[in-house]
Amino acid sequence: MAGPKKKAKSAKADKARAAMPSPSRESLETYYREMLTIRRFEEKAGQMYGMGLIGGFCHLYIGQEAVVTGMQHALEPGDTVITGYRCHAHMLAAGVDPKSVMAELTGRTAGVSRGKGGSMHMFTPDRGFYGGHGIVGAQVPLGAGFGFAHKYRGNDRVSVTYFGDGAANQGQVFEAFNMAALWKLPVIFVIENNQYAMGTSVARSTAVQELYQRGEAFGIPGNQADGMDVVAVQSAAEAAVTKCRAGDGPALLEMMTYRYRGHSMSDPAKYRTREEVSKMRQERDPIENVREQMIAEGFADDDALKEVDRDVKAKINDAAEFAQDNPQPDSTELHTDILATA
Repeated sequence: MAGPKKKAKSAKADKARAAMPSPSRESLETYYREMLTIRRFEEKAGQMYGMGLIGGFCHLYIGQEAVVTGMQHALEPGDTVITGYRCHAHMLAAGVDPKSVMAELTGRTAGVSRGKGGSMHMFTPDRGFYGGHGIVGAQVPLGAGFGFAHKYRGNDRVSVTYFGDGAANQGQVFEAFNMAALWKLPVIFVIENNQYAMGTSVARSTAVQELYQRGEAFGIPGNQADGMDVVAVQSAAEAAVTKCRAGDGPALLEMMTYRYRGHSMSDPAKYRTREEVSKMRQERDPIENVREQMIAEGFADDDALKEVDRDVKAKINDAAEFAQDNPQPDSTELHTDILATA
């Protein structure tokens, strides 16, 4: 039964992809550089974690780069973004300097949260990014709250609220769905379905695996997109953004993606085979697919793309050196950013 179903989904995805306009050379170059920046940053973060330079938990985004890149290209200044603990890429996609993000990972003064948030709790409101939240699913009602604020202010902005396939089973997610639908809030709920909730596959934890259907009970239309294809992601995102800006209420997007590393740096990922991961890397890698398309279209050759990679690596290495050279916060920082009530 699984075989024909997967083939049907693949055929549907191929048909949808064929209907999309071909991206321009400039768009492909931008996608490539942005996704490669996320990939190289996360690889460096993994190395630094292994060296003991990053403490606490650390969840890498390697393999999922197309999701946040495509989504971000559909947004405008003033839109808000909120996500869970796998948030480094979302910070970078929002345009934050890698130096500030790496400094935060290493707990330094120049970090975006002054070294007090670490890997899971980063914020940069001036870029429209509101975290980085460690409690599974807790960001979803907060994202609905941003949608409420946008509607209340009448500012034509949207709230993009990311969560994973595991968080999709949390009760508070459905409460947020209900309120968002009831008040027709401009919220785009984005499920980053990377196939595994920590170490548990979707097939073992979810009765109905088509997560884009989760909003139907509330009248929220859903759409499933290929989260390994940055063009498909942006296309689905633009349709959802248009719906929300028109005042037609929330939308639900399920991005079918895949993480190459374990759930966190402490996860050996023994619940899946090496062959499964290798197959995804070889056949579905979002960065490699853009690279191949650029070469096929004659937009770049192998040497030019290698130069881009060298440039990106140098930028990330500079960020790592900057973070290590930056001082740790003074003890007086313990008394800042605290809300006190009488």
